[in-house]
This record gives sequence, C-alpha cells and structure tokens, in this order.
Amino acid sequence: MSDRMDRRRFLLTGTAALGASLLAGCGRDDRPASRPDVASAPGDATPRRGGRLRLGIIDGDQAGNLDVHKPAGTGSVIRGFALYSKLWEWTPDMTPTLALAEEAEVSPDATHWTLRLRPGLEFHHGKTISADDVVFSILRLTDPELASPYAGLVSAVDRSRVVKLDDRTVRVHFKEGRGFVPLPDTWVNFGGIVPTDYHPVTNPVGAGPYRLKEFLPGRRSLFVRFDNYFKPGQPYADEIEIIDFKDQTSRLAALQNGQIDLANAISPEHVPLLERDPRASVLVSETYGWQSFDMNLSKPPFDDIRVRQAFRLLADREDLVKRALNGQGRIANDLYSPQDPAFNHDIPQRRQDLEQARALLKAAGQENLTVDLIASAAGTNAALVFAEQARRVGVTLNVKKVDAATFGSPQRLQWPISTGGTLGQSFLSTALHIDAPSAVSNKTQFYDGRFGELFAQALAQPDLSLRRPLIHEAQQIQHERGGLLIWGFANTLDGISRRVGGAEAEHSHFPTWRFDKLWLRGDAA
Repeated sequence: MSDRMDRRRFLLTGTAALGASLLAGCGRDDRPASRPDVASAPGDATPRRGGRLRLGIIDGDQAGNLDVHKPAGTGSVIRGFALYSKLWEWTPDMTPTLALAEEAEVSPDATHWTLRLRPGLEFHHGKTISADDVVFSILRLTDPELASPYAGLVSAVDRSRVVKLDDRTVRVHFKEGRGFVPLPDTWVNFGGIVPTDYHPVTNPVGAGPYRLKEFLPGRRSLFVRFDNYFKPGQPYADEIEIIDFKDQTSRLAALQNGQIDLANAISPEHVPLLERDPRASVLVSETYGWQSFDMNLSKPPFDDIRVRQAFRLLADREDLVKRALNGQGRIANDLYSPQDPAFNHDIPQRRQDLEQARALLKAAGQENLTVDLIASAAGTNAALVFAEQARRVGVTLNVKKVDAATFGSPQRLQWPISTGGTLGQSFLSTALHIDAPSAVSNKTQFYDGRFGELFAQALAQPDLSLRRPLIHEAQQIQHERGGLLIWGFANTLDGISRRVGGAEAEHSHFPTWRFDKLWLRGDAA
C-alpha cells in the first residue's frame, strides 16, 4: 500500500469494504427493497437557506447532556449530530465514508491506521482542527476515568501509541496481538472530534453543522448555523431547535399542529393518522436495525443448547413483525449485519417448528418451563406476542416491563432472557459490542472457544476475501449455539412536515438527524 489513500481507494478497500457491497444480492429475502421515497411535498425541490427547523424527540426519563463521547440517551446522540463532526460519517446505506478525514489507511501488517485531516478545518470557536485534537479526542473517548460505555468499541487502540505525525496526520496503533480493527465502523458513532480545550458543560465546542446557542436539559436545545462547516454551502437552515417531549401522542399533535417540523421514530400505530394528514407525511426507512430476545447462557434453562434451539424454533417471526412492528419490518434469521459483504447468506432461514421445539424441550427436561422475560418499554409488545407463541408448546413467559434505567443497569447480565436489539452495523463492529469475547454489552454471556478464535482471526485480517470464510464459520456457530434470537429488522418511521425539504429514506436511522442537508420550503423559511 502507499503511505496515503485517497477517498475512492478507501471506499473500495480495507474496512470500508465491509459495506461496499451493501446492495449486492438484494433479491434475497433478508435484504430490503430499494429505498422508498418520501411522499411528495409542494414547492421547489431546490434547497433554500434560512428559517428554523424544529425536531421533536422523546428521550424517556433522561434530561440528556452534550457529551460527545458519553451521551446520555438517544436525545444526546441526536444533539451530537448537530454539534459534532467525525473523521467518518454514515452513508444512507449505513456504511462509513470519509468526513473530516481526507485519507485513512490500515497498514499492510494490520498493526495501525494512518489518518489525515482535510486542510483548513475549523471548530465553532475559530480554532483550526489539528492532529492534536484528533489525539485528544480518541484519548478522551478511551479514558478509563470518563468510563464511556462506547470505549470498548475501540478498546484495541493502544493509548500509549496514538502518535501525531504532523499537524494533520495521526497514526493509531493497536495493542499487541489485536491486529486489524474496523476503526471507521466502530469510531464513527461516538468519535466526534473536539478541541483540546473541550468540556461538555463549560465549552461544548465541535465542528458540526450547527453551534450551540442554548441548552435546557429535558426541555429544548437551540443551535445556529456554522458558516465554516466542512461541507461548502451547507447547512441550509439558520437554526435547529430540538424539543423534548414526554410521549408519542403529544409529539404527534405538535407535528400536526405545526409546532414542530420533524418527529423521529414515530410509533407504527400513528402512521395512518399522518397518511391522512395533508400537512405531513411518513418517511419509511428499511434499516438493518434488529430486534431480539437475548438468552443468557450463564443462567438456566438457557445454559442448555436444546432450550435455546427450541426457543428459536417456537418463534413465529412473520407474526412478530406483523403484530409487534405493525408490519413495519422484515423477518431475521438470528444473525445480525446481513448487509456486510462477509455475511453468510448460505445459512437457511429458520422457521417456526413447534413439534421440534416440543421435542427439544422434552429432551432437556423443560416440558412445562416457566421463566421471566424482562422487557424494555420498546420491546414490551414483542415480548407479549412471543409469550403468546410460547404457550403453544407449554412454555410460560412472565413478561416483566422495566424502566430505561433498570434495563440499562448491570442487572441485565443476570436476567435469563430479555428483549434486545441495536443499530445495524457491520459484523465485526456489532460483535465487538454484542457477543464477541470482549464485547462491552454481552447480555447473552456467549463465550465459545471456536467462535473466539475465528473472531480474533477476523479482527486481524484486513483482506475481505480472507476474512469472509472466518466470519462465515463464526456466524454458523452463532446460528447453532449462540444466545441471540434475532426475529426481525425494524423500519424507522419519521414524521415529516410538508415544509421540510432534503429528507430522504435511508437504510439507516438518521434521516431526520441529517441536519446539514435539511431545509425549509418556500415562504416557510
């Protein structure tokens, strides 16, 4: 490899190859159809400058914060899309593409990445973005004292060997034996670049499309356009206002009454209301975000592989998508990341088989099994549907809904089975978070020797053609004896005022968070 890599080469090689073949083989059942377009809106389609865009969010019981590396809740992540920029950002197809970085290259021996900033970048307070800020940002994210829940995603980084090569270039080394790490995929979500004088309360400065004007936790936040944003001509609106709501109903009313312009992740049951409303439309994004029931292998009865196999066979996935997602999704096959070019599409789709499920439970001595199923607020409907399905084979699932704080607490590692799911990222980055040996959130307590060997080898292999067979075998192990019952991929549904331009359906969760490309139509601005 050369010492530098231009944008095109980055997109076609190395880590970015994890997503470069996203749409290959899209005729398969587990891949979404082409992205639907937003319902047409009146007015010129040319982006306009000016006005204030208002997004309504729901963030549970959390007031939120502005911490780039330790956001408190979804609302804080959304605010980060306005306030911060990263070396990479997500494309609409949920693959990483260069943003603040103009070059990114993994070394031939997979021991380090070399990252180079675009020239002339600037923070909101006027400071030029330099290699010092990149070093500061990754050291802050991985600082044990900060205790970011996302530090584990880049835990392979050797903190003692994050090296400034010149004013725009940084070399990031990995810990001995860790090898290749899919840095763009793991760092893109929570890898905002901030200045060396950054503080999330007293100096929340970034390089995002908007700079902070006012933040009232739990109520609202106001941002104004950053004219020196790295994308020329963007953003378009003068201001972005993010307003906190306590529930879906009040937020929907605000959208219909013109008090807000955007409502991210609306409830499926609200779709018919907006479809009949001439003032708004529904944007449907077919994502790879998945829904699951997480079986804890360290707790009976799920320490028995026969019980895990039985649960996967008793699930009626079509029924779960129809009833728990109101049809807004697609069935899954107990595996995440079907968009990854290394994904094993040869594993047959698992279907409901009640007789085989009964036989497995009988063989395991669990014919009249009773177990608690812990559910988040978002997962409760799916849990109730699954409990109904389980009764058909004599299994009683006691659904127990818990609040967000409890669901995210260390207690989650003690529950025998619970609802789960997350964003649809590449295989390696998802495993690093979910069920790899060093996973930062391994609710299933899945520790398989052979899987661990394969995963370590895949992490050390930047060549996609050599990494693919390793991941294929690892996924076969997950499918046969892992702890994830991944039943569906959920659509993201966003409510969009007819005043808003620039909102397009994606294979991501972010259409209403793309603050740099949204604008107001006609005299609305």
